[in-house]
Amino acid sequence: MVEWKETSNLLVLKNVRKHYPITRGILHREAGCVKAVDGINLTIHQGETLGLVGESGCGKSTLGRVILRLEEPTEGEILFEGQNILQASHKEMQVLRRKMQIVFQDPYSSLNPRKTIGWIIAEGLNIHKIGSVKERRERVQDMMEVVGLRPEYINRYPHEFSGGQRQRIGIARALALNPEFIICDEPLSALDVSIQAQVINLLQDLQEKYRLTYLFISHDLSVVRHISDRVAVMYLGRLVELSEKNELFDTPYHPYTRALLKAIPIPIPGARKKRDKILADSPAAQSPVEGCFFEPRCPEATASCKDRVPPLHEYRPGHWVRCFQYAGKE
Repeated sequence: MVEWKETSNLLVLKNVRKHYPITRGILHREAGCVKAVDGINLTIHQGETLGLVGESGCGKSTLGRVILRLEEPTEGEILFEGQNILQASHKEMQVLRRKMQIVFQDPYSSLNPRKTIGWIIAEGLNIHKIGSVKERRERVQDMMEVVGLRPEYINRYPHEFSGGQRQRIGIARALALNPEFIICDEPLSALDVSIQAQVINLLQDLQEKYRLTYLFISHDLSVVRHISDRVAVMYLGRLVELSEKNELFDTPYHPYTRALLKAIPIPIPGARKKRDKILADSPAAQSPVEGCFFEPRCPEATASCKDRVPPLHEYRPGHWVRCFQYAGKE
């Protein structure tokens, strides 16, 4: 972990929702909606790495795209350094985008195959008209060196690089505008395990060098534990648990969090770990549930879970959990 830490709130999400309508018939009448992100309240502190975990389809990547306004939310507020970016004009949003960047999941599809990596890394500099042509080229070469690429490769194309190198190109592109906040959207999932460790170490070094704040989205809990300061667990568009990483891994409260932790492979030859049955089938985000949305899969559900939605309650200082077992308790 980086040694320096700020205490101010860099990003604040208030009741953020992103619903996708489901249409049917020739007239495309709305028959329901997929609640990809459903009422997220979250604060990311300056200088920290917040890990966001959950099963595939829980809304993690959608939330990241909504934060950057790559997709417009259905409702809510997103405050970056106190400014509601949802009310920002096009010109104001251009300025904000220099401060917020993203590293995409797939290094094979996120880079334009028809452009050189020099052009790709310099794209943001060109859009914002930063520096002269010579200064932009020097900036690109500097960023290539920072992420471990040889500057003389500036005129090569993405297909000439390995997956790990392509992800370094994506990181260099994100760094080129000198941002404050970077969303890492499962940046390791398409890479070999040996390369994953190199990229994790690179991200941590860059965070310390440039005083970056990360939202690290992943389904790999072992990676999240290594790189994060706090961890948020997401299920069907909502947060079910949020805590400092060691406390969450050592003392998980929500049944879903406990099931995820049980699913982490044991790095011991011959060791076997029984997969929790509640992770066998994941319901769709549009499945109608009157009460707790986890109730159909929860082995600890009670009668009250079917009627009411539990609030996200601060059970212990800094440890939030959405479960009736801990709501109102101390």
